[in-house]
Amino acid sequence: MGSTASGKNYLNETKGIMSWLTTLDHKRIGLMYMIAVLFFFFMGGVSALLLRMELFAPGPGILQTGATYNKVLTYHGAIMVFMVIIPGIPAILGNFFLPIHIGAKDVAFPRLNLLSWYVFMAGALLAASTLFTSQIDTGWTFYTPYSIRTETAVITMVLAAFIMGMSSILTGLNFIVTVHKLRAQGMTMTRIPLFVWAVYSTAIIQILATPVLAITLLLLAAERAFGVGIFDAELGGDPVLFQHFFWFYSHPAVYIMILPAMGIISELISAFSRKVIFGYTAIAMSSLGIAAVSFFVWGHHMFVSGQSEIAGVVFSFITMLVGVPTAIKMFNWLATLYKGQISFQSPMLYALGFLFLFAIGGVTGVMLAVIGLDVHFHDTYFVVAHFHYVMVGGTLMALMGGFYYWMPKMFGKMFNELLAQLSFVFIFIGFNVTFFPQFVLGALGMPRRYFDYLPAYESLNKISTVGSWLIAAGFLISLYVILDSLFRGKPAPANPWGAKTLEWTIPSPPPHSNFDVDPIVTAGPYEYR
Repeated sequence: MGSTASGKNYLNETKGIMSWLTTLDHKRIGLMYMIAVLFFFFMGGVSALLLRMELFAPGPGILQTGATYNKVLTYHGAIMVFMVIIPGIPAILGNFFLPIHIGAKDVAFPRLNLLSWYVFMAGALLAASTLFTSQIDTGWTFYTPYSIRTETAVITMVLAAFIMGMSSILTGLNFIVTVHKLRAQGMTMTRIPLFVWAVYSTAIIQILATPVLAITLLLLAAERAFGVGIFDAELGGDPVLFQHFFWFYSHPAVYIMILPAMGIISELISAFSRKVIFGYTAIAMSSLGIAAVSFFVWGHHMFVSGQSEIAGVVFSFITMLVGVPTAIKMFNWLATLYKGQISFQSPMLYALGFLFLFAIGGVTGVMLAVIGLDVHFHDTYFVVAHFHYVMVGGTLMALMGGFYYWMPKMFGKMFNELLAQLSFVFIFIGFNVTFFPQFVLGALGMPRRYFDYLPAYESLNKISTVGSWLIAAGFLISLYVILDSLFRGKPAPANPWGAKTLEWTIPSPPPHSNFDVDPIVTAGPYEYR
């Protein structure tokens, strides 16, 4: 157990800005990631509000021109994908809690961990620098041949994404080695928390898939700079090859975003149902199953690109196969809730919101795996709605739930529970008001990425835009809750939720070394004693 007698913890062990910029403490590095990700989340959120305000009515609006709209759309996508959702949970909560969950005093390579933060910040700031040059208007997918011919700052942005990818690889490598080499005595692989299983599976995808994106972006930069014919048909290249390379990474990247969220949900449902998780082994193995299958489904993004019918059928089948390990998780979460002593506190509300929204996102994903339906829905707002139900309704809901769950442990302060619940209400209702109408818009044929639209789509777009304001209000309430907790919150007990994993056996905030005495684990998951 860590000692609180001296009042020392990881926050005040050393003082001064340099002690943070040179820290090797995984908990401090997690907080530095959190500050960066929250800043970029604000930027991505503002750009999303601008897009929805532009689409409030047909004709030119707040953004005035299609060129400006394309730039704002690109920054919204690139920031939210590469700077918020992909790094969010692993870099913040994974860094902070993975070592504590397995009874370790730090990650395997603390200096590499700090380097990964600097690499991430270098890439993110390089991407942000394009705002002050010619900006970028390709969309976050950088599709060729347009990304080769446009006059905007494509090379700078793809190099920034390349650098951030290096950070992702370093983090994934560190987590895998940490899980295999630093587990406490008695902490077998069948006893590690499901959050660790999820982050571990994510790390495998990060290491194997990210280099493909890196090579693709370097080839794109080389073609743009030197005119090498790789992706541009006019230079003898093949633009569909770019799609193969890009989606070979970017569909596994979807699971980089969602797998850690699933790990958080397993922790929340177990803790707030007062039950041992149902089917621990099945959930753990399903994380590895999702990671494995994720590498074989990229072709469903390309049903209309001219690939062979056989390839289309194969990719359609494998895409539906992803639903199996995902359904295992959903079934086991619901079985855990069954006859549980459910406590509807704010972290649990976000977990239940995740179940509802992710179920809609998952079912519509299976619909898009059907070739006949995908041909109709391809590049419409149906795809936009599906993607956001999975990514925002899934990943961000889980991140919010996890943050409220672990905030007392991270900062040693409790928060205003009523306002935290109110933030959930605004975000949950606002999310559905924003994105559910987009399923209807897509079914009616409204294309995505368009600056303007037909008057027939106006009423649903108005509803969608009003929903975005509700989401913004919910996140502003959450920001107030966090700041109020940090400055005026009551001291948190060591285990306010009555949870059973190792982090709740040490004081809040945790001491610098996590554990004064190396823990010895003598029981299965969620039943440590």
